[in-house]
Amino acid sequence: MKTIQVPATEALSTLSQSILAQVQKKMGKVPNLYATIGYSGQALKGMLDFEATLSQDSSFTGKEKEAVNLIVSQVNNCDYCLSAHTMLAQLKGFSKEDTLAIRKGIVSDSKLNAIISLAASIANNKGTASEEALEQFFEVGYDEKALIELIGLATLRTFTNYVYANTKIPVDFPTIESIA
Repeated sequence: MKTIQVPATEALSTLSQSILAQVQKKMGKVPNLYATIGYSGQALKGMLDFEATLSQDSSFTGKEKEAVNLIVSQVNNCDYCLSAHTMLAQLKGFSKEDTLAIRKGIVSDSKLNAIISLAASIANNKGTASEEALEQFFEVGYDEKALIELIGLATLRTFTNYVYANTKIPVDFPTIESIA
């Protein structure tokens, strides 16, 4: 089987190089996953543009978005995204214990529970959420705008999960604890 290597930035297209230079400036590094997505400058640009657009006038806080990232990555068994988003979730104010609870799908906050239940249902069921998860989401006060944004967040994270699943590039974030 072919081994996918993390490309050197200079081996990528000028579009990818330009985007990754901005990533380097913003994050202080170019994550291996972003560099690998950079094999296609269009895919890298599309992913980052989609992520940036979903952050504008969002129905969700940064912490809530990280909760979606964690639960979807857990459903998809993506060690890379779990490592990256555990770190980011902790930077946004979640404790290590909070991140583990989110990954297990067990949180006491009703709104956060509705978010992660719906995101997990979407990820587990190839896009078709359970009626119970949808009902719970709307019962805690979310609307159609929030539903569409949550689907977008789950889709975005699934994309990065799938890139990792098919490349198995080295994880360049702190390792995460397994959950039973």
